[in-house]
This record gives sequence, structure tokens and C-alpha cells, in this order.
Amino acid sequence: MTTSSEDPTGSETRRPLVPSSVLGMIIFVLTEMMFFGALISAFLIIKSGNIMWPPPDQPRLPISLTAVNTMFLVASGVCVYFSNKAFAARSDSWAKKQLGIAIALALVFVGIQSYEWVRMLGHGLTMRSSTYGSFFYMIIGCHALHVFAALTFLIRIYLKFETVALKPSSYWGVQVFWYFVVGVWPVLYYLVYLS
Repeated sequence: MTTSSEDPTGSETRRPLVPSSVLGMIIFVLTEMMFFGALISAFLIIKSGNIMWPPPDQPRLPISLTAVNTMFLVASGVCVYFSNKAFAARSDSWAKKQLGIAIALALVFVGIQSYEWVRMLGHGLTMRSSTYGSFFYMIIGCHALHVFAALTFLIRIYLKFETVALKPSSYWGVQVFWYFVVGVWPVLYYLVYLS
């Protein structure tokens, strides 16, 4: 999809409605949604076939701590949103500050998740301990990989604020990925931790 406009020389130029980096990221996110959908479907099928879930001999997941951690991740998404608003208004210093806060909140999320995993491993919940453990680490681990990848992109954008090379389309593409990472987490938290 493109739009037409005339340049000063009178010739017609065509610009895409959606920048290539954003379109590419949207397509990637759609495939990742299918991937997580498959994991969640398998998890729900296995879970529905068990009388007791989680199994009585397995440790319980830290619901309260993860609820607080969810707020850190969601707050990070909100800060990215405000960073983009400031960037669009040409307030680069405020945009960079908001993005820095978003990255810090994301790092807190990763730290708390790491702490949870160490505790769960200490209580005997491993990939081999049960189907429950396998699905926990597979689903939450895949999300963690996405968080690390998206966090790397956010840090790269943060560093680009130091230069003039930051294109709005690059920032938008990274935002699409970060919003996916933030948006899929409450669904995973509900399905894996609460239900």
C-alpha cells in the first residue's frame, strides 16, 4: 500500500503507508502469536487431561511476586509509549529519559523472573520433574527469550538517541515488538500461574 505525492520537481513519488521495518515486525509478531498460541493450546490440552493441576507433588508458582513483576513489565510498555510521544514531538531528551526508565523496568522484570526460576529449581521444579515443569519452563522460557531480544533492541534505540541516526520507522518497529512482549505476558501469567 502506497500513497502518492508530488515532489518540488513535479514528478510523482510513491511512499509506503507503513514503513518496511514496521510491516516486517508486524508480520514477525503475527508468526510469534501463532507460536505462542500453539504452546498455550498444547498446555491447555495437557492440563485438561489431568485431574489435579498443578500436580500435588510439585511446588506452586509464586503468584503474588509475579503479579508485582507483571506491573513492572506493563509500566515499561507505558514508558515506551510516552517515549515515542516525546520523540514524535521532537523532545529527544525526554524521549530518551522515558526509554531509559522503560529499560530499567524491563531489567527489574528480568531480575525478578531470574530469582523466581532459581527458587523454583531449588524447590525441585525442573524440565524433567514433570509435564508441569516442562510446560512452565518452555512457555515462560520462550517469553524470556523474547524479552531479551526486545530489550536488546530497546537498548540499541536508546544508544541511537546519542546520534542523529535514529529514524522514526526504526523506533516504531522496535515498539511493535516490545508491545507484543508486554501484551502476551498477562495472558501467560493468567494461564500458567493463575488457572
